[in-house]
Amino acid sequence: MKEYPLVIIGGGAGAFAAATKANDLKQKAVIINAGLPIGGTCVNVGCVPSKHLLEVGAQYYYGQRPKFDSIKMEGKPEFDFKKAIAQKDEVVGSLRMSNYTDVVASFKTVEYIEGKAQFVSKNEIEVNGEKIRGEKFVIATGSEAKIPPISGIDKIKYLTNVEALQLDHLPESMIVLGGGPLGLEFAQMFHHFGTKITVMERMERILPLEEPEISAELMRALEEEGISIHTSAEVKKVREENGYKAVTVKVGGREVEFKSEEILVATGVTPNTKDMGLEKAGVETDERGFIKADDEMRTTSENIWAAGDCVGKLALETVAAKEGAIAAENTLTGSHKKIIYDEIPHAVFTAPQVASVGLTEEELMRRMNVCACRTVPLSSVPKAKAVGENRGVIKLVIDPYTKAIVGCHIVAPAAAEMIHEAVMAVRHKVTIDDLIDTIHVFPTFSEGIKLAAQAFVRDIRVMSCCIG
Repeated sequence: MKEYPLVIIGGGAGAFAAATKANDLKQKAVIINAGLPIGGTCVNVGCVPSKHLLEVGAQYYYGQRPKFDSIKMEGKPEFDFKKAIAQKDEVVGSLRMSNYTDVVASFKTVEYIEGKAQFVSKNEIEVNGEKIRGEKFVIATGSEAKIPPISGIDKIKYLTNVEALQLDHLPESMIVLGGGPLGLEFAQMFHHFGTKITVMERMERILPLEEPEISAELMRALEEEGISIHTSAEVKKVREENGYKAVTVKVGGREVEFKSEEILVATGVTPNTKDMGLEKAGVETDERGFIKADDEMRTTSENIWAAGDCVGKLALETVAAKEGAIAAENTLTGSHKKIIYDEIPHAVFTAPQVASVGLTEEELMRRMNVCACRTVPLSSVPKAKAVGENRGVIKLVIDPYTKAIVGCHIVAPAAAEMIHEAVMAVRHKVTIDDLIDTIHVFPTFSEGIKLAAQAFVRDIRVMSCCIG
């Protein structure tokens, strides 16, 4: 029987971060991966392919719709969907090789095994018919699309993000179930390709975890492009008829049937924790199947840690990697490191983008029962006026006693790039006075964050550019 000081179960960002930490510490370990190819969700069916195709769609769509009267477009450009999918596969293959396969080859102390791991005891797993003994374990098995219990869903052929990225033809129409980050990214991607899109969101607004101002501004932008969005929409049943899918939705107090060629299910994720024998290892899960882990990523079993989507804290590639590294370090060195989730940014790569870090107004009110916030339209930012951009808002949330920035929420073309100034501000308790006193490049979208800070102390509607 093979024995390892550390056994890592999974093959995505969390697992590879754990393996890299073990290799850096010169500790012998093994990665055991099953399901998706090496690299997991992000590189294979998540961040990498979706962001590639979002950019393809954006260039095709906006290239036909210039903002300026001085530009005249003659003739419609051609779009080859099959070629776009093929190029996406090339990008995925290249990054899978450079970021994962080549990394495995570079490890000095970490081995890699393809196969499904099942616990047979707290210290033993079975893989490919053989038993492996581990002194410590890190579970990082990720997640997959959650399919809601809708009447008829098991009788039709629907898409998740996996199948949507592998289509061999462009659908004429598509209903997207879910108005969260994944649903909206795929909705706009296919809309830009030319598919007629209808989004169904059961909550009162899209991106329900974001600030209301953020949700409203993105919804305005998407609807102006022609995407049909229904909120407070309860999907009652689905069926298939003559090659089309029919969705019955209760919206506005009445039931309405919508039809489309395809249905994309984007209603959240469920952890890949089934049939692993976790109960034999003493690892407890919650009612949804997510592994229970403390703030040091330790599970209910003393020798087992967990990281990434299977833990269910934040389903982000960056979070999985950070959790994986911390889990491995705590496992191997007993360092008791923790993650401060309030400092972690996230983004939605629609056009315009959404990015946030820190607390929302509602959360600060819950914690302190007091809040100070300012929201400014992106159209107030000189760079936005110069380039003809009127979509976007920036909201700052501050501690009213210290004036420290505790949250920043953005809708803007470059929101995912802009947010990192706010990340540093939240992490290091920068005040609005500090931010106002900082000189920014002019003209930039990033000035909008400074402008939001200035809105706490002056009327920005009557203010010259670059006033400190």
